[in-house]
Amino acid sequence: MTAQAFPFALRSCVWEITLACCFRCAYCGSNAGKARENELTTAECLDVARQLAELDCRRVSLIGGEVFMRDDWAQIAGALTSRGIRVCIITNGFHLTIQHVDALQRIGIESVAVSVDGPADVHDAFRQNGSYDRAFQTIRTLTAAGIPVSVISALRADNAPRLPAFYETLRDYPIFAWQIQACSPMGSAGRNTVDVDFDAGSVLRFVQKTAQTAPFLVGVADNIGYFTPEEGTVRGRPGAVFRGCSAGLETLGIDSVGNVRGCESMYDPRFNEGNLRTQSLREIWENPDGFAYNRRFDASMLAGKCAGCTYADVCAGGCRSYNWFRGGTLYENPLCARKSVQS
Repeated sequence: MTAQAFPFALRSCVWEITLACCFRCAYCGSNAGKARENELTTAECLDVARQLAELDCRRVSLIGGEVFMRDDWAQIAGALTSRGIRVCIITNGFHLTIQHVDALQRIGIESVAVSVDGPADVHDAFRQNGSYDRAFQTIRTLTAAGIPVSVISALRADNAPRLPAFYETLRDYPIFAWQIQACSPMGSAGRNTVDVDFDAGSVLRFVQKTAQTAPFLVGVADNIGYFTPEEGTVRGRPGAVFRGCSAGLETLGIDSVGNVRGCESMYDPRFNEGNLRTQSLREIWENPDGFAYNRRFDASMLAGKCAGCTYADVCAGGCRSYNWFRGGTLYENPLCARKSVQS
């Protein structure tokens, strides 16, 4: 099957290049800390970059673990940007050096996203003392170097109510965007039974109000929503609305040993579609039986309050990963702010 004939065009990828991390956060979805045994070699990663370009992937987010703990991260990122692929790096901001900044400038990185959970006491409690200050020093260093920076905050029961206070800090920094997402009970968060419950409706109302005057873009990720009156104003840009999970339709995830899945947040072996050491990326992506949970989806698969919802055909039940780790089903979203509203 030719790339032109295949109905699903790969547009973006989240690529975990290592599981090594300087933290062992209690809520880490990937249970990062130590590098996996037999992570992809430099040569293998450079070949993955080639394959992504051949599939016309347009944007790659490099994640860990901590990206900067892999010595060849710049080679990998450069292999992508040199092929016209936009690259974002997501970091905890703890280990940034001037050498990293120089490399980021040389490579032509699109942006760097720094994970900050909230005010200092909240952030440091799940990481280590001083990590909040180091994260903001990284933000200052990167923005001073002309590198676009965004902040990502993962919401739990402890930090969601403190979004307004955290915004008062963020507004003084020259970031270009703030993304707010739900912490999913997978990996360490599930094992440590981290309380991830929060009022999604309150978060949406906060984002809608804040986005009107914030000096940067403010938006929620695809695992919060959906189709409340705030939709169209809370997805990070005016008019944007959630159009269903894109895993396996236009996005995919790759982990540090070459497993491929529709979304890197679908952190369960049962969602692995193949491995890059035994198959090419094209073979995995263009497998006619692959990513069936989305490629063969129809609204009749929806369950619970999602079944029969007015927005079923568009929303398709929300975020597959969040659904799975919160409720053990792909087709009902427990965080939908519409609750039981069906019209």
